[in-house]
Amino acid sequence: MSVTKHQLIRYKILDQCFRNPGRTYFIEDLINACNDAIIEIDPKSKGISRRTIFMDIEFMESEAGWSVPLERYTLGRRCYYRYSDLSFSISNQPLNLVEAEQLKSALIVMSRFSGVPQFEWVDELIPQLKVQFGLKDKDQPVISFQSNQYLKGKEYLSVLFQAINNEQVLHIQYKDFKSSESYSFHLHPYFLKQYNNRWFVFGRNHESNKSDYNAALDRIISIESTTLKFIDSEIIWEDVSNEDYFGDIIGVSKPEGADLEKIELLFTPSLAPYIVTKPIHSSQIDKQVEDGLLVKIEVIPNYELEQLILSFGEGVKVLAPDSLQERILNRIQTNLDQYN
Repeated sequence: MSVTKHQLIRYKILDQCFRNPGRTYFIEDLINACNDAIIEIDPKSKGISRRTIFMDIEFMESEAGWSVPLERYTLGRRCYYRYSDLSFSISNQPLNLVEAEQLKSALIVMSRFSGVPQFEWVDELIPQLKVQFGLKDKDQPVISFQSNQYLKGKEYLSVLFQAINNEQVLHIQYKDFKSSESYSFHLHPYFLKQYNNRWFVFGRNHESNKSDYNAALDRIISIESTTLKFIDSEIIWEDVSNEDYFGDIIGVSKPEGADLEKIELLFTPSLAPYIVTKPIHSSQIDKQVEDGLLVKIEVIPNYELEQLILSFGEGVKVLAPDSLQERILNRIQTNLDQYN
């Protein structure tokens, strides 16, 4: 059983309601209390149902939850809910089975940083958590994440991570692939993202005032802290999927002023099953045609899209728009010229 962010909030609010002797909480009151807490952090929430609250209560009373000492007290034709032991709280209880499994999953993700410079604390923390919560190791690993231990720039992950949390402006010396000389800029860092086995930091470029500037960590030469006043982001980065920003592109680069375009691709029959089971974008609409699989997506064309199309080799053809078809054709021709 997976537990969402909203569920955890509901459990906490219900726990507070059940422990409150100064008020009677009927089912409608519990729903309202949970909705108020959720809407405060997620204004887009449509609210929760009676059935959801009943399921939450059932879980909290179960052994998989916290075996809460919950009583139903009748008042007229309705009943209200309260702990028989008002000193009880789920916050004071040991981990339940679901939480233990979640912690195990979190440790697996944290282990990705094991061995990374300046993340040595992860190597110390993981064994302590395993001992404290009785989490046993398996003899063999059960999952592996794609990573490149030789990737340049990983040593800056911790510095950038801390700067984002502490809202600190950084002075960065940088050399991209196109420039013959390095250059510097001040960055108000907001977000770290990994794409295609490379790390990128997003933030506001102080000099250009570009609010969604991104820099590859492997092109950073040095980082120094500054005393400049931090400017908050105009973009909401908290959402894990970041669909508001990354939903319109493939990869990390968003050309300034560019608009969404409808892309049509024709994949060969041999590639079709892979594209159906692993869509190239969330907007993908596909259908089987005589020559293979017709795929339609709506994105802002960028360098990563072109690279993705080229990675399929002879297995794909760009049908539309003409501008993208021409760019891909020119790149293929340039490649062929190298062999001539």
